[in-house]
Amino acid sequence: MTASTAARSTLVKELLVPAALLLFAGYLVVGILSMRIPEGTAFPGPRFFPGIIAALVAALSLMQIGIALRAHRAAEATPAEEPAEDADPRFDRRSLLWVLGGFLGFVLLLDLLGWLLGAGALFWCVARAFGSRAVLRDAVVGLSVAAAAYIAFDMMLGLSLPSGVLGGL
Repeated sequence: MTASTAARSTLVKELLVPAALLLFAGYLVVGILSMRIPEGTAFPGPRFFPGIIAALVAALSLMQIGIALRAHRAAEATPAEEPAEDADPRFDRRSLLWVLGGFLGFVLLLDLLGWLLGAGALFWCVARAFGSRAVLRDAVVGLSVAAAAYIAFDMMLGLSLPSGVLGGL
């Protein structure tokens, strides 16, 4: 593989996730715009938080695309060295399984566990997939973020998320 081909291959790999997230943000915008909202709905309304999420996902995706393109241009401008065999990152099946398993568990157990425990566990699984081994810290952060989202949806928007086993206490 030539250095130019390897550089293009690396660029494509770096652009895949931001491009997919940008498509996801577009999907959210289409959903937001096609949402039927009753007349007289008070601010912030059901489009507000999804709109913020779509805007943030799009902005972060565009920033990541810019970073990848800038790094690619900088690599083309400098004389290329042959990359070492071990320099190419390998696909990590274990991390993928942590994310997929966490998401699948979240979907299947949401009604039983409720939003707070389900989203906290999902955060913990994704943190584990990204290499974190701080079990207690990840659980506390996950539960805190899930609680903030629960409060925002319940108190600010009046939308109830599943409370699960904690709802019966």
